[in-house]
Amino acid sequence: MKTIVAIGASNSQNSINKKLATWAANQTNKAQVETLDLNDFEMPIYSVDRENESGIPRLAQEFKNKILAADGVVISFAEHNGSYTAAFKNIVDWVSRLEGTIWENTPALLLATSPGARGGMGVLSSAKMTFPYQGAIVQGTFSLPSFYQNFKEEEGISDLGLLENFKIALNNLESAMEKSSAEIANG
Repeated sequence: MKTIVAIGASNSQNSINKKLATWAANQTNKAQVETLDLNDFEMPIYSVDRENESGIPRLAQEFKNKILAADGVVISFAEHNGSYTAAFKNIVDWVSRLEGTIWENTPALLLATSPGARGGMGVLSSAKMTFPYQGAIVQGTFSLPSFYQNFKEEEGISDLGLLENFKIALNNLESAMEKSSAEIANG
């Protein structure tokens, strides 16, 4: 069975992005989902001096190992001042110091949501541009505006038009995961 790693790119205990990422990843019946909590990967703020002095934290390798074991990644970004949260960016900074790329050519679905009408579109736009350079194979993006009006914990996305757009993006991820498995099986 395939594995999807779901990441809410926020360290908030009640992260709406973690809720969206977990729900989104579980919409496929073709994969087992593991949701990562950024609080489990809290490390000192990255600096070259700290790296030279103490090396790369074990948690950076553990995070990367989760990505290496995944067939797909679903990430939903919280937007802090138009960019990634400090917690997520710090993990990315540390993992980038390891051999290879951060996302190791893993198919990815990039999401964002917020309580507001823009739905984290600023950070999602940034991720869409940078993730391919970091080794992600971006299969789609989706922004969910006005989270509390458009998402119900029991149902998921409640707006039918938004739900259709999400399903297209998820289908792209599932297709890429299938293709990747077929390529591996055929050598």
